[in-house]
Amino acid sequence: MKLFKPMLAATVAAFMLGGCYNQPGLVEDGSYNRTKTGALTGAIAGALIGYNTKGKHKNRRAAIGALAGAALGGGAGYLLDRQANEIARALGTGVDNDPLAALDPNRNIIVSKTDSYVKLMFRDKMMFATGSSKLQSRAKAKVNTVARLLRNYPQTIVGVAGFTDNRGSYAYNQGLSQRRAATVGNLLAVNGRPYTKGCSYSKAIAPNDSARNRALNRRVEVYLYQDRNLMSDPCN
Repeated sequence: MKLFKPMLAATVAAFMLGGCYNQPGLVEDGSYNRTKTGALTGAIAGALIGYNTKGKHKNRRAAIGALAGAALGGGAGYLLDRQANEIARALGTGVDNDPLAALDPNRNIIVSKTDSYVKLMFRDKMMFATGSSKLQSRAKAKVNTVARLLRNYPQTIVGVAGFTDNRGSYAYNQGLSQRRAATVGNLLAVNGRPYTKGCSYSKAIAPNDSARNRALNRRVEVYLYQDRNLMSDPCN
């Protein structure tokens, strides 16, 4: 009960932080769940640390710790939300978290976000010629647009993964997907070398049983993290 008042104040602050940013435009995702979740988690952690620290004025320290934690936690979520909206706008699309969006063959670029990262999916048909790891001019311009925006977020950790369909051997496609990921990663190395990985035809979006579905599976995915510890294997 002693923690109730400082925790209540911190929770209110967390949700104020979660709602403090509003940017107009049709491509904006206004949910800002990462900001709110991060702020609330940070508030709870900060309050507990402040309350359990030795010394007097436990409630005061808990409140201060909670507010500081809310600011830090909300800040990380805020950066993810802002990045997703800025990148989507620059690429001429919106933030779309619908998993079915990946099955739409007319979507060459899909920007989505989770509590841990922002994800950019680039369709192969706009990226590379068959069997090539050289970016086509239009695709290179899009990737360079992302690179320019990343200069504003020097703390962002970038991961790039390449995916193919199942035509040819797994080993051949492994090499091709790795080279394609490296090509994109080289352009995005504005704040440090991205992590790149070739996934061959692992983690297919659709069964490789038609030309349409194979086209869906050929793609490059870019992941933007605020915390290195939250990175996961894109091939699994």
